[in-house]
Amino acid sequence: MASIRRIKKDIDYLISEVLSDCYTFMYLFPEKQHEAAIAIIQDTVALRNNLIDRTRKVEGKTKAHFRIIFEDLLKGVDSLFRRISELTK
Repeated sequence: MASIRRIKKDIDYLISEVLSDCYTFMYLFPEKQHEAAIAIIQDTVALRNNLIDRTRKVEGKTKAHFRIIFEDLLKGVDSLFRRISELTK
């Protein structure tokens, strides 16, 4: 099982990738849906804060708890990337 520190680094890395893609979209397509991109950015920050809070508020520090957090991270980031992809169509 990865350490809590490693999980937090993974969260920050993947969240920064989503944010980077949103800002790149806004830069490359200045006339397209900025409100939708900003909504994605807000959801991304909310996801990050939720996941970080869940890693901090652990009572038993069980492997299952951290596995659930990591799965939620991957599902959330995948969903956000799909939303960004939909904006470019």
